[in-house]
Amino acid sequence: MAEEEPLLPAPPAEAPPEPPSAPWRNGAAFWLLGFCNNVPYVVMLSAARDILQPPEAPPPHGNGSRYDCNPVSTGAVLLADILPALLVKVAAPFGLHLLPHSPRVAAAAFCAWGSFSLVASAAGVAAGLGGVVLASAASGLGEVTFLALASGYPRVGVSCWSSGTGAAGLGGALAYGALLQAGLPLPHALLPALGLPLLTLLSYFFLLTPPPPPTEPPPPAVGLTLGQKWRLVKLELLYFPSSALTHGEQYRWYQLLYQAGVFASRSSLRCLRLRRVALLALLQVFNAALLLAAVATPFLPALGVAFAVVAGEGLLGGAAYANAFLNVAEEAPPEGRDFAVTVASLGETVGVALAGGAALGVHDFFCGAA
Repeated sequence: MAEEEPLLPAPPAEAPPEPPSAPWRNGAAFWLLGFCNNVPYVVMLSAARDILQPPEAPPPHGNGSRYDCNPVSTGAVLLADILPALLVKVAAPFGLHLLPHSPRVAAAAFCAWGSFSLVASAAGVAAGLGGVVLASAASGLGEVTFLALASGYPRVGVSCWSSGTGAAGLGGALAYGALLQAGLPLPHALLPALGLPLLTLLSYFFLLTPPPPPTEPPPPAVGLTLGQKWRLVKLELLYFPSSALTHGEQYRWYQLLYQAGVFASRSSLRCLRLRRVALLALLQVFNAALLLAAVATPFLPALGVAFAVVAGEGLLGGAAYANAFLNVAEEAPPEGRDFAVTVASLGETVGVALAGGAALGVHDFFCGAA
């Protein structure tokens, strides 16, 4: 009797080919996800002075100090805008990345809606900071979720996500400043943003065949730390009293020009690819030292020069962000890519948190001595 041949395992079924529309649909979805995810973070930073402003209207050029100091540093808003995201990202490598994407996206959208609702309620500084905290949680949860999704696609995922986050910076700061210039107070200026969480959900479900999350934790050796957002210098203290712009308007222009630089460099991956991002970090340190010196000893000849320096800082920061995350997505093995992106995002957030803490000290030093 002939010996039976052993049964061989069936070859794995091939994934159906993507339709021709998949690249542009996925690219558009990731661009919108990046935009919607970062708008709350950017708007809260742009509104920092307004959130902390006491109920009574201040005089146009301040409190007797040449820095026109707020009673509370805008570094408090930066910390409230980053610490919850930091906690989310610290928890992410320990199991958050194993949860399905859909509930994470829904939670991020709900937090974003709650953040705008609280700040728009104009219930005081405490409620405003509470809204900032929710915006931070939404941004952190969305970033670790959407970046992990983007890294599973070709370059279109990371590049379109980065461009969308840059557009959020420019569009958020520009829209907020324009609404204020039109005469809308802070609560009403945020009402149009209440529809962004719904756009986040629609954009997520617009993706074609998103890759499933890993079922087992990847090896912990995969991952990079990234601390490229050292904002040691308080732009709120870089004040030009002789300008026709008020202090609040100058601060909002700083934010707008910084975000314009970020948008330009985060959208440049398809024409300018940088693999050595350490040089960009060193240039950011030099730029921060220059601005800190300009606060201590006002040697910049005009507000326009300060605007140019701040825009250059945005170019450096945006290029470092986009290229560093694309490096991670391309170099990490597929089984550890989700974990690697999460750890890289954590390192970037640690840098922002340290910058916010340093900003509080810088504010107290200069405003206490003024």
